[in-house]
Amino acid sequence: MASSALPAYGQVKAFIKKHISAGSWKPGDPVPSESVLMQQFSISRMTVNRALRELMGEGLVTRVQGSGTFVAELHRISSTLAIRDIHEEVLARGHVHSARVLLAESEKASADLARTLGLRAGARVFHTILIHLENGVPIQYEDRYVNPAAAPNYLATDFTQTTPTRHLLVEAPLTEASYSIEACRPTALQAEHLDIKAGDACLAMMRRTVSGAHIASVARLVYPGSRYSFAGKFQP
Repeated sequence: MASSALPAYGQVKAFIKKHISAGSWKPGDPVPSESVLMQQFSISRMTVNRALRELMGEGLVTRVQGSGTFVAELHRISSTLAIRDIHEEVLARGHVHSARVLLAESEKASADLARTLGLRAGARVFHTILIHLENGVPIQYEDRYVNPAAAPNYLATDFTQTTPTRHLLVEAPLTEASYSIEACRPTALQAEHLDIKAGDACLAMMRRTVSGAHIASVARLVYPGSRYSFAGKFQP
């Protein structure tokens, strides 16, 4: 192997991560055996073990006694990254989730949207707008664009039965995500469907997800500030 500034175990980790993020190794696929990695990188079994243990701790691989190491089912990574399915979130509170589909269609991407999704301007994208309700009360306005290359069957899904997040976690397993949260005022359409006043305070989450070699989706999720809050926990 070529020399690298990374330590030997870091080179093994980088090698495995590269194949997972590129999508060439899919969830459930076997990772090269310890013996193969030892020979390929000219390193000890202890060093290979360290790399695989750290990757397992990061949720990227699973190790099965007597069978080997495999690419993790990547919905587990989504939990680490706090990408939660709103249906499961509502159920966890002991309440009932339902959804209204306002829009589900294929359309041409604007230059800005295409750039965000890593596509050429004018490329076809999938666009959905949903209202999510908890015990019949609207709690989220979801405006999402999806890359058809990542989730070709997206528009064939009944989103009153399966949320867009759940569909994407299955069809386009998450390998990376980023998000930001800001205070905002709803548009007139958002206020109408969230059953709030136009001047009411809301929280908006902008979320971008990546699956292997593709940017899978970008979404703007608007929540009524009086009905929803974000919470986290930090432990040094």
